[in-house]
Amino acid sequence: MDIPFLLQGLTLLLGFYMAWNIGANDVANAMGTSVGSKALTLKKAVFLAAILEFSGAFFVGSSVSETIQKGIIEPTIFQADPMVFVLGMMGSLLATGVLLQIASYFGLPISTTHAIVGAVIGFGAAIGGMDAVYWGEVGWIAASWILSPVLSGIVAYFIFLLIQKKILYAIDPMEATRRLAPFFVFLCFNIVTLSLFYNGLSQLDLDFPLPFAFSISCGVSLGAALLSYKWIGRSHAASEILESGFHPAQAVSLEKALHHMQRVHLSNRSEAHAGKIAQILSDVRDLSSAVKKDSPFHHSSAHYHGVEKTFVFLQILSACLVAFAHGANDVANAIGPVAAVLGVLKTNAIASHSAIPSWLLALGGAGIVIGLATWGWRVIETIGSKITELTPTRGFAAEFGAAATILLASKLGLPISTTHALVGAVFGVGMARGLKALNLQTLKEIVASWLVTIPLCAILSIAMFYILKFFFL
Repeated sequence: MDIPFLLQGLTLLLGFYMAWNIGANDVANAMGTSVGSKALTLKKAVFLAAILEFSGAFFVGSSVSETIQKGIIEPTIFQADPMVFVLGMMGSLLATGVLLQIASYFGLPISTTHAIVGAVIGFGAAIGGMDAVYWGEVGWIAASWILSPVLSGIVAYFIFLLIQKKILYAIDPMEATRRLAPFFVFLCFNIVTLSLFYNGLSQLDLDFPLPFAFSISCGVSLGAALLSYKWIGRSHAASEILESGFHPAQAVSLEKALHHMQRVHLSNRSEAHAGKIAQILSDVRDLSSAVKKDSPFHHSSAHYHGVEKTFVFLQILSACLVAFAHGANDVANAIGPVAAVLGVLKTNAIASHSAIPSWLLALGGAGIVIGLATWGWRVIETIGSKITELTPTRGFAAEFGAAATILLASKLGLPISTTHALVGAVFGVGMARGLKALNLQTLKEIVASWLVTIPLCAILSIAMFYILKFFFL
């Protein structure tokens, strides 16, 4: 029996199995909020994810793949016996795939990046000793796991506050949407196109300098923003000019003023001003009641419905952005170890660098898409509806915050946790609405699963290594 040939086939199978589990568990990060807010059906989400995940993996996935295969453990320590390194990487893939499948079954969105990094560390430290691990690089990666949910949560928090302040609390929400939405379209297109044109088309042997890539990106993004402005303009029914009565926003403002006056009245300790404060409070209360009676709240509801309907388009766009970013970052979790193993089996020596062939990135992208199509709905349900109630405006803010963070990390070659970024972003949106809007029990379960991922994967990886060693050494 040709052992190297058998190991090559088994490694490709394990890489595909790992990619399948990434699709089943992690792609929910890209599409969960869109399905949860009803912006997309599950079938449409799978279709869009198939295109964007594959594109991100194929065009931008090589940088992080290189970090996974050579940036966590020192491969040359295993130079005396390359087969140990091969079986260790295979064990890491198998251990991670098994843990992800269990988590997906229970609908838990764990970090595939945590899992594969933990598995590689476990095997490297147990077999090659503590010196086999690049602890400085691991520390930097671990710091990015903390930074990613914080950063994406902050971005999502302020994006949603901007939407609240400039659109949802505006006198004319639809007109405000028409003015602000093209700006979001510009940002989304700019992030994706700049990622593609600046060191993103190396798989096609195309490399553009930054000024040229930035110019192309801005041109494409500006065109998309102008088209969206015209589209929203056509779909936007002009606001009614109220001949009499008050706008609902005035009623809301008076209600806030009433609460403030009540606070002043209760905290007042001056007898000299007590009468005047009581009179103002009484006047504001009467005026607030009168305005409420004369405010066409049905008019406001129709406007907010139109805003959310417009943001369905924006959320689909941001979901595509997250899917592209996820494919770019997380395909490495499956492909990095596979590339390292194939390189060793081909040369019978451990190199400091193994090239990432295009067909291998394509295989990883295909596995991710199939995983989403078959099992992804389980984790989509958790992300989309169990952390906080999502609408298109909230879902867009969460997805934009996560995608911007993930793509930045991908360009830097950092294998951050996509799960952490998206959950952090959803948490940020929930915080913008107040702590009561969050399902803290679900968040506790998710964080607990994160904490046990690395040690569990490390132990499983060592066990899988010895099982494989029994059969092949």
